[in-house]
Amino acid sequence: MINLPATPKQPLSLIYLDANATTQVLPQAAAAALSTMETLFGNPSSGHVTGLQAKQIIDETRQQAQTIIGAGNGKVIFTSGATEGIQTAILSALQHAKTTLDSSKKYCLLYGATEHKAVPESLKHWNKILEINAEIKAIPVNELGQLDMGFIAKEVPNALMICTMAVNNETGVYQDINLLDQTIRANNKDTAWMVDCVQSLGKTDLNLAKTSIDYAPFSGHKLYAPKGVGFMYIKDTSPFTPFIDGGGQASGLRSGTENLPGLAALNVIFSMLNKATKNTFTALKTLHLFRQQIATALTQAFPEIVFNHSFENSVPTTINFTIPGFSSKEIMDLFDAANIRVSPGAACSSKVTGSFVLDAMGLPNWQSESAIRRSFGPAMTQPQIDEACTRIVFAAQALKQSCLTVNTSITADKTELEGLLQFKVGGSCSWLYVDKKTKSAIFIDPLPELTGRLQTLLTCQGLNLVAVIDTHGHGDHLSCRAQLTDDLAQQQTDMLGWPVHSKTTVIHGQHYPYILLGDKWLVKVNTPGHTTDSTSLLLCDPIKDSTDELVVHYTFCGDLILMDSLGRTNFSCSSAAAMFSSLQLLKALVGTESLICPSHDYNNEFTTSISAEISRNSLLAHVMNNEINIEDFSVQKTLMDTDIVDQSGRKIMCSDLIGDCKKASVREYNSHSLAEALKQPNNIKLIDLRESYEYTLQHDKNFENNVPLTQLVEFMHQHKHNKQQQLILVCRSGGRSQLAAQTLLRLGFENVGHLKGGYALHQY
Repeated sequence: MINLPATPKQPLSLIYLDANATTQVLPQAAAAALSTMETLFGNPSSGHVTGLQAKQIIDETRQQAQTIIGAGNGKVIFTSGATEGIQTAILSALQHAKTTLDSSKKYCLLYGATEHKAVPESLKHWNKILEINAEIKAIPVNELGQLDMGFIAKEVPNALMICTMAVNNETGVYQDINLLDQTIRANNKDTAWMVDCVQSLGKTDLNLAKTSIDYAPFSGHKLYAPKGVGFMYIKDTSPFTPFIDGGGQASGLRSGTENLPGLAALNVIFSMLNKATKNTFTALKTLHLFRQQIATALTQAFPEIVFNHSFENSVPTTINFTIPGFSSKEIMDLFDAANIRVSPGAACSSKVTGSFVLDAMGLPNWQSESAIRRSFGPAMTQPQIDEACTRIVFAAQALKQSCLTVNTSITADKTELEGLLQFKVGGSCSWLYVDKKTKSAIFIDPLPELTGRLQTLLTCQGLNLVAVIDTHGHGDHLSCRAQLTDDLAQQQTDMLGWPVHSKTTVIHGQHYPYILLGDKWLVKVNTPGHTTDSTSLLLCDPIKDSTDELVVHYTFCGDLILMDSLGRTNFSCSSAAAMFSSLQLLKALVGTESLICPSHDYNNEFTTSISAEISRNSLLAHVMNNEINIEDFSVQKTLMDTDIVDQSGRKIMCSDLIGDCKKASVREYNSHSLAEALKQPNNIKLIDLRESYEYTLQHDKNFENNVPLTQLVEFMHQHKHNKQQQLILVCRSGGRSQLAAQTLLRLGFENVGHLKGGYALHQY
């Protein structure tokens, strides 16, 4: 068993497994770059000795590059990186093609569907700029990520250019270059062919002169050189147009004073690669053993792991995987807390939630959206791999201690859950309420993606499930209620999971069913509108008699009231008129300050209240203030819903935004201003918002209060009577803390700030 420190005394050593994004600069390469800046700093275009020495470095680097890639008579030019190389190749090919166009023919530009986005975007750009007007087509791939040769054979006769990649950056899948060569040239001897070789250097053998490849871009920072330097291969007979022109450097191939320090670093890297005995770069056979060792550690740590590509047709330095039940962000946050650096599957775009590469391979959405990429470079060593594997298991233990994976070995005390927890998948929410004293629990609107996690929580925490209830029949997703109710098989329920033999109480003269949950009641209220079967569930204090004031802690209203919107009413089972009555009823029962817990959160706002929504939702304000009648509401709501258009293959949206979705401005702290604030005699409460497994692995001793985002709504409820308290929030990178701070401010907390950049930029 690996023991987890409650508060590590010092940060864990760095384990870097994101080499496909970039690599650290090798010490030898860094030393060469520094030496060049200090002593061999001459301009290579100068005729004096210092200039000649500088030019010699460039010539040596070019010769070494030609040897490594097997350039033969082909040219090698140095660039700022692979993106420039891609632009240069596409410009050169299309500028030449433009001179040979036949106006009677239709042309296309082909690229692999799993290609780096720089390729199709560059094709679109130059196709438009040069007015080629060719059709741009993606070449499909099979489930292994291999290009469809039949498609290429059919389309390439009309192709002005075809772009493929040697090794995929997300999966490490490599293409059969010889088969591609045969297929392309058997059907079109003249089309320009570019192969993105960025991820292949040092991982595969290259002999470009023996192929018909016209252009091949490379990047330095993917193989231990500094950023800002790269090179590209151009076949000696292929057309060429300079992407950067004017200065005449590099014999007119690429103008601008050369990046001499970067080239000096590349020279060292190339020298290492060209050595017969490679004592810096690991042999390919050993790299395969490294990958298997990491895969074994991952499987030990996460028995449910799914690998998203075949190891048989991918380079050994890349592993792409998904852990069912966890988002890619959750896993990345976990590893970051353990000081292991990995990337989400779509690593080159922080705003992309899924992997277009895995989508193209036909993998299901849950794999694509939750993919993680681990990649290491060919200079990886056995001790580094050993430490990485140990740390992987170490990190996974934190999930077990947090009851998020099956716990069979850890004997340490678990943090017992209490109160309300919010779980999110995309824009949908599930809610779990736990009564710690009686160990009873209830699930509301359970999402199928969370089935395993929720079952594990129940088992690990030793909770007794009272009920699993949906607020309505969801049109955008299935419920996993049936999978969670094995222990409730004898319980008779309606179609939404509400026990049919529940007791009733009288509120405002009306009878409402309720069930017991510890010392609380869960009251069911019919609130149709979004759908005919829509209900709201009120978690409240018990009512002794009909004169008691109803004290509601949480209102689970499904899709009736959402953050900055109302549920849509244009389904066949919807009614805007019914929604009007339901809204007024809900206000009468819960007031304006009870926390609203909807089944959707499209804007990362976590929770709301009627008063908060009235301030920004004019239609809701009119209803709650009796400023509109039912007929006018129906007209306005129907008009709003016309903007919601369901598209085939996309998730159904359950609302349309009504408000302006403005976010509150949050006071930001950095390390210095935080330290200064803590010196003041203020009653500051520091809150760490990371999930418990992150917090367990690593946290600042100053942030002893851990309030995971899953428990933020509970925190707000517990502190609703002390909204003047000064709060400073922190998370991994500042994203979660900013969102949480905005929610707190929106709901009346008066003195809230966050640590900008989070732990990533905070020195402690």
